[in-house]
This record gives sequence, structure tokens and C-alpha cells, in this order.
Amino acid sequence: MASIDIGDLCGGVVTEITRSRGAAVTLDGFPTKALGSVGPLDLPWGDARLGTLEVGRRITAEVTAVDLDERVVRLSMAAAAHPELWAFLKGLERDAILSGTIAAIESFGVFVALDDGPSHPVFPGVGFITYPELAWQHFEAVEEVVRLGQRVSCAFLQFDTWNGEARLSLRATQPDPFQDFAADNEVGRTLPGKVTRLIPFGAFVRVAEGIEGLVPLEELAWTSVEKPEDVLRIGADVLVLITGLDRERRLLRLSLRQASPSPAGPDR
Repeated sequence: MASIDIGDLCGGVVTEITRSRGAAVTLDGFPTKALGSVGPLDLPWGDARLGTLEVGRRITAEVTAVDLDERVVRLSMAAAAHPELWAFLKGLERDAILSGTIAAIESFGVFVALDDGPSHPVFPGVGFITYPELAWQHFEAVEEVVRLGQRVSCAFLQFDTWNGEARLSLRATQPDPFQDFAADNEVGRTLPGKVTRLIPFGAFVRVAEGIEGLVPLEELAWTSVEKPEDVLRIGADVLVLITGLDRERRLLRLSLRQASPSPAGPDR
């Protein structure tokens, strides 16, 4: 296994096909065990199922992962079928800025047609942005952040070897408002805010532009609260106290009850 590295182009023979593992491949130079594994997502695009492979077929594939504990080499036939695309993606460095055009907006993310590099043989673009990487602030609809045909510049995060795409971040190219907020505030400070969302275990309150914090259910009032709707409504102006501020995880915890006097007095 030590002589097989990620990125190597390997040849071998399909020796078994199972639902759980996919296609097992005996690699050239390693005849004693079927080390190679080709899953459904590793097939050449256009081949819809593992049934397109058959025992005894010779294949050429690129190594995308090596599991030393399981002694399994994950192979991608798609990589071998599109060497120009793979070479482009492997040459990208993390945090590199890539420009392109929003090519498609889907329920699972946004495709970006990059200015440089080859086009994708299946997807609308080689670049892909997941919803959390679109913006620092919460949004209800993708169109609040980007629109079809919009020009964007994004930071490269990683090479997705399963889909042959560049995972991108739009928000990484913008200042993080949470860090500015955290620099100016601390635990124990009281702030005005507006209720933006009610959820079963609490409420979210916006305390600054792009900054929302969670008020847990037990911190909504001095008395027991079963549902946040019992004491709050969306859009209500409230006073909250900061109880937790995690810059690394970008988490803000708030309390309504600690921002107001206890009905039983200060010793309650």
C-alpha cells in the first residue's frame, strides 16, 4: 500500500461486484488481493450503475483515497476519463480566488462556470458553492445572495474527487461580521435586538447587521416556558444579555431573562 499514492493512475481487473462495496479491482502489481474499489460515484459520467462493469474487465482509474487501516484503494474511473479536468482541479491551491458566472441554482447548492480551466462534462459548471458558503448572514432564499448569470469571485476550498468539481466559498471573500462584533462586545453586555425566528428550543435574535444569536428556551423568561410563541413574536424588539461568545465557532448565546430584573428580586 505504501507504493500507491493519491493521484496515481492505476490499471487492474474487476474481480467482484457487490452492492455494499461496489466493484473490487485487483491492481496491477498487487495480485494477492483485490485492493481497488470503484463505487457508483466513481464511474465514468454517463454510466448510471455498477452494472456497466463486469467481472474480468480491465480498467484504468485514478487513486482518490488510500485507507491503510482497511487496506482499500478508492479508484475513480471518471478521473481517468477526464484527465484535463482532473489536472486542472489538482493544480488549484486552497484559498486561491477563482472567478466565474453563476450557471445554475439548485436546492443543494450553486454551480459556477469558471473562467479558467475546462468545462464540466456533466454539470453546468466546474465550481460548486454549498449554501453555508454563500454568505455569512442567514438568508431565506438563495436569490437574496446570488442570481443566475451573476459574476462572482470565490475562494477555492477543496477538490471534490467524487463529482470532479471545485468546492468554492463566496463568503470567504467577504469580511466576517461576527469577528468585528466579537471584538467590540463581551459576555455580560446587554444589547437591544429584534426577534427573527422562533424554533422549538428557543428563539433567534438579531443584535447587529448580519449577527444573530440564540436564546435557549430556558433563557426566555424567569418563569417556565413551553413554547417560545408563548412569550415572543417574530419582529418583537427585545433586550438581551450576552451569555456566550465563541469566535472560532461563530456562536452567540443570549438571554432575555438575565437582561431583565428577576420578579423575586436580585437574590432569586
